[in-house]
Amino acid sequence: MAASFASLPTFNFVNSSRFPRRRIDSYCSKKPLEVRCYSGNNRESKQRGTFSSLKECAFSLALSVGLLASAPSIVTPPDAYGVANPAIPDVSVLISGPPIKDPGALLRYALPIDNKAIREVQKPLEDITDSLKIAGVKALDSVERNVRQANRSLQQGKSMIVAAFAESKKDHGNEMIKKLEAGMQDMLQIVEDRKRDAVASKQKEILQYVGAIEEDMVDGFPYEVPEEYRNMPLLKGRATVDMKVKIKDNPNVEDCVFRIVLDGYNAPVTAGNFVDLVERHFYDGMEIQRSDGFVVQTGDPEGPAEGFIDPSTEKMRTIPLEIMVTGEKTPFYGSTLEELGLYKAQVKIPFNAFGTMAMAREEFENDSGSSQVFWLLKESELTPSNSNILDGRYAVFGYVTQNEDFLADLKVGDVIESIQVVSGLDNLANPSYKISS
Repeated sequence: MAASFASLPTFNFVNSSRFPRRRIDSYCSKKPLEVRCYSGNNRESKQRGTFSSLKECAFSLALSVGLLASAPSIVTPPDAYGVANPAIPDVSVLISGPPIKDPGALLRYALPIDNKAIREVQKPLEDITDSLKIAGVKALDSVERNVRQANRSLQQGKSMIVAAFAESKKDHGNEMIKKLEAGMQDMLQIVEDRKRDAVASKQKEILQYVGAIEEDMVDGFPYEVPEEYRNMPLLKGRATVDMKVKIKDNPNVEDCVFRIVLDGYNAPVTAGNFVDLVERHFYDGMEIQRSDGFVVQTGDPEGPAEGFIDPSTEKMRTIPLEIMVTGEKTPFYGSTLEELGLYKAQVKIPFNAFGTMAMAREEFENDSGSSQVFWLLKESELTPSNSNILDGRYAVFGYVTQNEDFLADLKVGDVIESIQVVSGLDNLANPSYKISS
């Protein structure tokens, strides 16, 4: 197998033990807890990354020093982009506020809608997460304020929200509003009963109704993909997939299903390519090929090719780099934001969440993505949006929304048993998997 072309540096400052473990639900099978020591995987595999160990070490150290000094900085290897003096964004952009790191919230804000009324409902409901940081039942007083504020905003802005529904989705949207109203009343009852432990699950349910209301405002696919990519598999909307992984040599988890939401509104070519490969069962039985505390990566097939060989052409299928910027109607293709001089631009779906999913590519070839994908393992507080080395340089196309914490448990050699589309397959246009070779 050929060397990997994912030009991602190695970071050693992300410690998976720092992330609190959520309960293992029905998507993960838990082994009896026991004390176990085991050596690293010794199987021969492709060497991941194109930086030498010295460059990786220097790069990680420099970025770590910058972070520890509380100075928002970008540390780019001198030859990473083939330029002698890479430009640096304004510091004011990098410290514009704490990043949104919840994958559900990121997906809600990434929808192609502009409706102030529903956002004023969404925000206080999301703020419940901060309210729960208050110790004990005192948090419930803050939760109650959040819910009452959201309820007031809903009642005041309901007509504006209903008016924004796509014609074909009005009935569903009105149904979701009723469920949202009932859910908020349930939350107030939880507060009255002082059941702090029930707040988080009810918050998640309520925010799912908010997300559904917002999606009902989207009337079809909002733009035309450029002509040169129009015949590729395109995800014109969103899709959800379940990735089942057999986890080896782990005392806590035996196998796990990761739920991933793919965002075709902001990355139709990238997400469409992935869904098409999923329907070909391309990833089924494939091993995790990199897991270094910075990313988890897979998608490099057996043999000399570094990506998917299309049987109809007998050539590797590649896709362009695809970056959607806030305020733009269509993504940028083929260039990084740095190359475009858009240093202050905010990407629509950033590398903020633990479990952000993106397309790997060759270091010096923007349009070389094929089948290799990676999930980022990081705390967003360390690298706010657009101050890191990934935003605007790699195509994000989804987030792990369930069991993302367990990505840190994946090791090289763990096997992806299957990836299955559970919703949104009807949003895939030009599916090549249906074409017989």
